[in-house]
Amino acid sequence: MKSFFSKGSVVAILLLAIFLVSEAQQCRPSGRIRGRKPPPGQCNTEDDSDCCKAGKMYPTYTCSPPMSGNTQAYLTLNSFEAGGDGGGPSECDGQYHDDNTPVVALSTGWYNGGSRCLKNIRINGNGQSVVAMVVDECDSTEGCDADHDYQPPCPNNIVDASKAVWKALGVSEDNWGGLDITWSDAYFYLGGP
Repeated sequence: MKSFFSKGSVVAILLLAIFLVSEAQQCRPSGRIRGRKPPPGQCNTEDDSDCCKAGKMYPTYTCSPPMSGNTQAYLTLNSFEAGGDGGGPSECDGQYHDDNTPVVALSTGWYNGGSRCLKNIRINGNGQSVVAMVVDECDSTEGCDADHDYQPPCPNNIVDASKAVWKALGVSEDNWGGLDITWSDAYFYLGGP
């Protein structure tokens, strides 16, 4: 029986299929927004938060990288307290949260319309592990306005964490702010009231 495909064309088809699968797993910017200069005193720079720069273009995302058992992400520092650099109350429960409580905000794609609200995730970094509750979205679709404390949109791979998370990971305070981590959903209850 004669084959319709040569070995070379089979290899080319396989390579194309691999490329298309990996391309589908990419999360590319969905748009851009132009930065506006914040009014005086309107951008809280606590925890080394960035303020938007007038005229600078910032990418926006509606997606985050695909989830796995240990999803790679970048851990940032955020205050979830009233008056903190997180801006308003948390999206999930309309509350502020003490910085000594392990809570996080996830980039828009991972936040997934609130489907992870008040659920726990496990964060691995610095040779340690901690469980934290998702209480907010780190908005990857908007920014540079009053609702977002005049901060740029979040990148698509952010786990924005309270000080309690950084402490639990054993990161020295002078190194707080940015850390490569992995995370996954945690399927158990921490306890509490």
